[in-house]
Amino acid sequence: MRASELRPGNVIVLEGRLFVVIKADHVKPGKGPAYAALKIKDLDSGANVEKRFGSTDTVEDATIDRRAMEFLFTDASGHTFMDLETYDQVILHDDFIGDSMLYLRPNSQATIFFHDGRAVQVELPASVELTVKDTPPGIKGATATNQLKEATLETGLKTRVPPFIEPGEAIRISTATGEYQSRA
Repeated sequence: MRASELRPGNVIVLEGRLFVVIKADHVKPGKGPAYAALKIKDLDSGANVEKRFGSTDTVEDATIDRRAMEFLFTDASGHTFMDLETYDQVILHDDFIGDSMLYLRPNSQATIFFHDGRAVQVELPASVELTVKDTPPGIKGATATNQLKEATLETGLKTRVPPFIEPGEAIRISTATGEYQSRA
């Protein structure tokens, strides 16, 4: 695949390692040849790297199997996910899945990327609905704009919410930033 054809979400192989393209810009400077400026993420280490390729350079495209999976439960062996098509179950460990578990409750869905039968990345939906477990009561008469209070959600995620949100309410949270978006 030519470097100028890469788009965010593509997975490539460089020096025997897998990288996912986060950002791809095709640059045509006034002098010199055009090039593709890429921001890529190493799927093994999680490190972000910036690379430049000539627009005619070729890169190896990795074959990735994207599967919609449902989070079932967590136990001592790890986090169990079930493939929605084949009903096969996969166990993922904390060191692989990381903070993504703060956005997943049982029976919620995520997309898991597999390469050669090995899970390489978890992609969450843009936003999730979670229930507020604990938050201090709102202050009456506090009408100042952008006034937020700390809230703990059912998965253990801590975020800031508006003062009118009470324990037991379902709210929508951005998985990219972890911030409150709206009531559910």
